[in-house]
Amino acid sequence: MNSTYTISQLRKAYLNKQFSAKQFLQQQLAAVNNDTNNCWISLISEQQLNHYLDALKQQNIADLPLYGVPFAIKDNIDLVELPTTAGCKEYAYQPSESAFVVQQLIAAGAVPLGKTNLDQFATGLVGTRSPWGAVKNSFDENYISGGSSSGSAVSVAKGQVCFSLGTDTAGSGRVPAALNNILGLKATKGLLSCSGVVPACKSLDCVTLFAHTTDDLNLLLDVAGEYDAKDCYARPNQADNAKNHYQPLSELTGLKIAVPKAENLAFFGNASTEQLFSESLEQLRRLGAELVEIDFEPFLATAKLLYEGPWVAERYAAIEAFFEKDPSQCLPVIQTIIGGAKQHDAVGAFKAFYQLQAYKVICDQVVEQFDAIVTPTAGSSYTIEAVNHDPIQLNSNMGYYTNFMNLLDYSAISVPAGFYQNPQGQQQSFGITLFSRAYADRRLLSMSALIQQDNGFSLGASKQPLPALDAVAPCEDQMMELAVCGAHLSGLPLNGQLTERAGQLVKATHSAAAYKLYALAGGPPARPGMIRDEQNGIAIEVEVWRLPKQHLGSFLQGIPHPLGLGKIELADGSWVNSFICEGYAAATAKDVSEFGGWRAYLASL
Repeated sequence: MNSTYTISQLRKAYLNKQFSAKQFLQQQLAAVNNDTNNCWISLISEQQLNHYLDALKQQNIADLPLYGVPFAIKDNIDLVELPTTAGCKEYAYQPSESAFVVQQLIAAGAVPLGKTNLDQFATGLVGTRSPWGAVKNSFDENYISGGSSSGSAVSVAKGQVCFSLGTDTAGSGRVPAALNNILGLKATKGLLSCSGVVPACKSLDCVTLFAHTTDDLNLLLDVAGEYDAKDCYARPNQADNAKNHYQPLSELTGLKIAVPKAENLAFFGNASTEQLFSESLEQLRRLGAELVEIDFEPFLATAKLLYEGPWVAERYAAIEAFFEKDPSQCLPVIQTIIGGAKQHDAVGAFKAFYQLQAYKVICDQVVEQFDAIVTPTAGSSYTIEAVNHDPIQLNSNMGYYTNFMNLLDYSAISVPAGFYQNPQGQQQSFGITLFSRAYADRRLLSMSALIQQDNGFSLGASKQPLPALDAVAPCEDQMMELAVCGAHLSGLPLNGQLTERAGQLVKATHSAAAYKLYALAGGPPARPGMIRDEQNGIAIEVEVWRLPKQHLGSFLQGIPHPLGLGKIELADGSWVNSFICEGYAAATAKDVSEFGGWRAYLASL
């Protein structure tokens, strides 16, 4: 049997009785015992595996969404069967219970194979800072894997597990995903509990998910994202970010995506990654997105606060007693970074908080204007030897596009975006990041689904083809479709009233040939009214948007007379909620039906 499966593929194989969970999990555990990429620090025993298998025997696969699915756990996250090391042998302890997220996953049927290698105390973005050895890239073992969640990412890319847990304070849930051709989701802070996680920067830390497809990430976020009242930084999810709001898009038409200006981009001398990012932007345009250049400097300035500001003191606070007892128990580069925290004081911390808040106001104003912002996940990559020679600067380069994310409280996903040859002639993978406001996780997954399917790359470092997306039922219970014909169309003045309420464009289409379009008096902005006229009507250009029902009330309040909400007939004969206009308005309005739509009428002016 193969080793590389998505979660849905593995479930189908079990249901079709191609092989049993016992056969597959025994195969996978044997394979990780022969790992050559330094992915693992500790593994469960055959006896412990049998304990999980016995538990699965008592369950029905239909009742467990992760039945028999093997996964990996970054070794700063507790698993009761194995010690937690945080990448430091002297720090190791035996937890009395598994981390909250691990408990949720196991309760859903997932089986942990072990604990994965990481940059010590989750401090680094390179994957080389471990006494268990540098984790080798899944495509070229001379290159870095990215960190700090290095082993977790490579174990997925190599097909050793179907998914894995990482953490992300400065980019550790995204950089290794990009360097190993998998997806890395850094969800909104607090959606995934950090109970049972060794802190790096406790106020910023996120547990992250690595997987092969957006379908899998959506399921995992639902299972692992239960609210944990014992985690003081946990936050409950919002209704419009629930599992059923993952609706893979068929196009990006109507979406505005921001991209940093050329002078804000950095590729550190790597012409190949620069070219791949340019191709990714062309792909977004081809899929229908409108790209808008922005000044990215406030985001970059925020990123510098993470290591140049007092937040490094949080890393010291997390292991203060251990570090003060004997700093030499940490790797030299970790001693340098964490030891530097002593130079910061409370006055400096407050000044940094004020500066961060000033940056956040600026950055939020930018973020709210767009459906997403796109950047490279990492501008380049390096050999393990090069990073060992210059560990601070090259690690800093890896975090150029990631270090600001948790400081500003944004959600982000790294998506595979292409391959290039390194100077040794070996293949390397490249990724782009889409990010947005907090609680935009499902919107980002919906966009990423289209991008990944359009690329069609194989799974991780394997030759296994990317499967088609599973059918996703529309979230009828919490969403409504709304047709718009005027100032709410994409790119027009009132479209923001839809996007700021988490509206998503479904399609551009036409009404049935039974309507008249009138330019109403008043404004700005100018508005049209659609009135049904079965004798003399024509087809009018409209867009259908999907809007969370919870926002309908506030939307209705902003609709002026003679407009209201009702139903219109579309060209395919279906009826949909829409703006309608009272008939009396036609007496004082201008008939612009001949133009076939509001955009064409505006263009004629």
